[in-house]
Amino acid sequence: MLAAYAATVSAEDPLSGLVVGERPAPQEREGWTVLPVVAAGLNHHDLWSLRGVGLPEDRLPMTLGCDAVARHPELGEVVVLPVVAGTPGWRDDITLDPRRSLLSELHQGTLAQQVVVPDGHWVPRPGHLSAVEAAALSTSWLTAYRMLFRNADVRPGDTVLVQGAGGGVATALIQLGVAAGLTVWVTSRDETKRSRAEGLGAERSFEPGARLPARVDAVLESVGAATWSHSVNALRPGGTIVICGATSGDAPARAELTKIFFRQLRVVGSTMGTLAELRQLCRFVSSTGLRPEIDSTYPLERTRDALHRMQSGELVGKIGITVEAGAG
Repeated sequence: MLAAYAATVSAEDPLSGLVVGERPAPQEREGWTVLPVVAAGLNHHDLWSLRGVGLPEDRLPMTLGCDAVARHPELGEVVVLPVVAGTPGWRDDITLDPRRSLLSELHQGTLAQQVVVPDGHWVPRPGHLSAVEAAALSTSWLTAYRMLFRNADVRPGDTVLVQGAGGGVATALIQLGVAAGLTVWVTSRDETKRSRAEGLGAERSFEPGARLPARVDAVLESVGAATWSHSVNALRPGGTIVICGATSGDAPARAELTKIFFRQLRVVGSTMGTLAELRQLCRFVSSTGLRPEIDSTYPLERTRDALHRMQSGELVGKIGITVEAGAG
């Protein structure tokens, strides 16, 4: 089958290890089901994997990709949950399993004509979405949903700040937050990305580090070191920072611990989501008519071009990958 996979890893030149070519088709095994992939999507996780972060050489070759809409023989097109438990018999929140992984870390990923996934790790595709749009729900939209509605402790009418508009999670946070009745502010160095964020419903946009007109109820943080002090200073007393990543590094120059304890701020880590949350997300998207913002779409054969665009940082929203002919 055709797949986009990491043959080697390189911190300096990640795309040098990418191959789009033939791989053995996956085999069903007890507790796992092989499904044909209709559409997939890219995440920065794919670039990190090609750099060797979380993907050591002894696991190569590894098919990349976490997002997928696949074709189920009874349910039709389904959105795949890419989180895989690693502890035998684990029954709690799957994101709390210390041995959990995502597809493309220990198990082959979704950028392929077929994928093998744990039984039941899917939810029917929302009917108003294309396969490419629905694939965006697997990772970035699920991450954003959990950040907002489980961990941020916000209510309709509250104000949230999204640091670093443009990427898949940040764009999902804007769209979900606006649909839920939140006032959404965003930051970005790029004027075009700020304008696009406002076009998606963000009320205000700011340069990184800018003084805000008021303090916010929650900050949704994925940038890390570069924006950490601003995130702390932007919060009202008792407010919450929810952090799902640190693309600029995880060691800020100032930890701001005094401000955190004196103002009784909450710092909450957030990683992916559960099958129940994916179901809730799909219901919310269906009831509101939300459609994930798609930056661009490429066929599986052009995955290298798609990753080049992601690496450039110019995108707003998700990059989709079509696998089946006609998937849009």
